[in-house]
Amino acid sequence: MISRGLSTTCRAAAACVVVVAALALPASALGHELDPGFLQVTESEPGVYAITFKVPTAGGRRMPLQPMFPVGCSETSPMTSRPSGTGFLERWQISCDGSLLGETIRIGGLERTYTDVMIRVELAEEEPLSYIVQSVDPSVIVGGEGQGSQGALAYAWLGFEHILLGIDHLLFVLGLLLIVQNRWMLVKTVTSFTVAHSITLAIATLGFASAPAAPLNAAIALSILFLGPEIVRVWRGETSLTIQHPWVVAFAFGLLHGFGFASGLTTIGLPSGEIPLALLLFNVGVELGQLVFVVVILALERAFRVLEIYWPRWAEMFPGYAVGSLGAFWTIQRTWMLLGG
Repeated sequence: MISRGLSTTCRAAAACVVVVAALALPASALGHELDPGFLQVTESEPGVYAITFKVPTAGGRRMPLQPMFPVGCSETSPMTSRPSGTGFLERWQISCDGSLLGETIRIGGLERTYTDVMIRVELAEEEPLSYIVQSVDPSVIVGGEGQGSQGALAYAWLGFEHILLGIDHLLFVLGLLLIVQNRWMLVKTVTSFTVAHSITLAIATLGFASAPAAPLNAAIALSILFLGPEIVRVWRGETSLTIQHPWVVAFAFGLLHGFGFASGLTTIGLPSGEIPLALLLFNVGVELGQLVFVVVILALERAFRVLEIYWPRWAEMFPGYAVGSLGAFWTIQRTWMLLGG
């Protein structure tokens, strides 16, 4: 490998470690269908609650999730269900012996998935409460202290987790890291990607534009595939527009990735009045997750350089081929799905 500033053998080795760790995740966590669920509980009159449950899908099928309310609560109206975006929207009504304040709400089946569910509870004469529950602890005590990710933190955590579980997004960033030539270009490229995806994230979340999930996911995969040959050109000492001006490519494809980030926020069906704050905090979470990923790569690179660890040739080349190969696989897979396969 040709030594080119920060795009050194050490960086390739650091990237190799990250790629291997990513590929060690279960196959179900590597896809892009990790949209969260959303449970809205609204008290319409004392002891009576309107329930809206946005259930995500996996592989085109409804995930086996079911809200579970305290003993003493029962359904008072039949459930209605209809497809909505990338999930199913279900509505019904329950009646409880008393207030849900201090009671436990559980999402049955969540412990067998890799997604989250945001729970929003609106009680009469109380401020709205927001929580995020995960598979490790799929229940929450309404109004309880230290329950899940609460309030504003819930949206930031949702964005943080969305990018760290979005392996396709991270592989694109990894590809850029293997191409950039120096620290200034790295800052410029990452900033360009951030600005671009922030623009389309805001546009999509505020409802000014949208992109269908199937062609969008195929296009995101194609952006990863695009970087594979560019990484090989770096190894060969060749040049191209991408190698000379990676920030331009980062901005162009960042617009696509922004629509992908938006799916994590728009699919949960937030109340319109809460969208601006949710958008801001979700984007903060996305940027923090991206920053953590970049810092991990650079920290590993520095550690390998200081320790003077020598890596075999295949380890140097593995990250580049992994980016290209996974990009090609996802492009074929998602295009096939787009065409109805």
